[in-house]
Amino acid sequence: MPIADSQSPDSIARLIEIVASLRTPGTGCPWDLQQTHKTLAPYALEEAYEVVDAIERGSLEDLREELGDLLLQVVFHARLGEEVGSFRFADIAAGVCDKMVRRHPHVFLAEPKKLPPSGVDKIWEAMRLKREARLGKPPQPEPTPVHGLLAAMAAGADAARPTMSNEVWEAIKAEERKAKGKDQKPKGLLADVPSTLPGLTRAVKLQRKASSVGFDWSDAKLVLAKIREEIDEIERAIDGASREAVADEIGDLLFAVANLARHVNADPETAVRGANAKFERRFAHIETALAAKGSAAQDVTLEEMEELWVEAKAAGL
Repeated sequence: MPIADSQSPDSIARLIEIVASLRTPGTGCPWDLQQTHKTLAPYALEEAYEVVDAIERGSLEDLREELGDLLLQVVFHARLGEEVGSFRFADIAAGVCDKMVRRHPHVFLAEPKKLPPSGVDKIWEAMRLKREARLGKPPQPEPTPVHGLLAAMAAGADAARPTMSNEVWEAIKAEERKAKGKDQKPKGLLADVPSTLPGLTRAVKLQRKASSVGFDWSDAKLVLAKIREEIDEIERAIDGASREAVADEIGDLLFAVANLARHVNADPETAVRGANAKFERRFAHIETALAAKGSAAQDVTLEEMEELWVEAKAAGL
């Protein structure tokens, strides 16, 4: 199959052609021909993490490359879908285009106007009524359907366009799930949170979903109290000498810490990666300082290493 050169104005089409060639029986690559959606899944996670790493290092050159690697995973999965007549790359792109337009009606309505304060009030009122209904409070007037509220965004005087709230975003996604699952059994609110996400990231997503219906701590200080409670439970579990119980309580503690991070608008995965990097810098200082003396970490006492650790910390490492 002829492949367009690197100067082709449509590099996406070129990439799609390349992957198709790699997947062509008889002339393609044996490794690529063996791949399935399942075998490729770990690579998608790996490439996504490498994108984040490039962002955190501030390397735009690496970011461009890593985004390309991630795009390759999308195109590869699209090719697998096309081979069985399920979906093509164009279907993926069309689907996400439709989704973004649907979730941003205040931008993409036929005659878009800035959202008036009255539109915001109506949306929040509908969310409040839905929340009260879920919490079993006395029946309230039937809230206006989400799509009706969003349509109201097009009316009214000019005003600053607000950021889409978490509740509105979740409500729109709920409408989408409802439309997709008319003939399916109802799914729980947390059903669409991927189980393959990193633990702390998934914890935050679960907590955010629960928060959208009012199941949440009202203040970060209450989460801190929960963290202290979990630490006490870990101490009791350690005294009980049950490895399973200790692991269970540590899991609860990490979940609570992720919740605290969410409440103070900090991403726990980013925070722990920062802590990892800090540990690496300080330990590298220990190794460098010891090497300058003709020694190594395994040759000195813990006290000597701790002294160098404090030195690294004082130096801002």
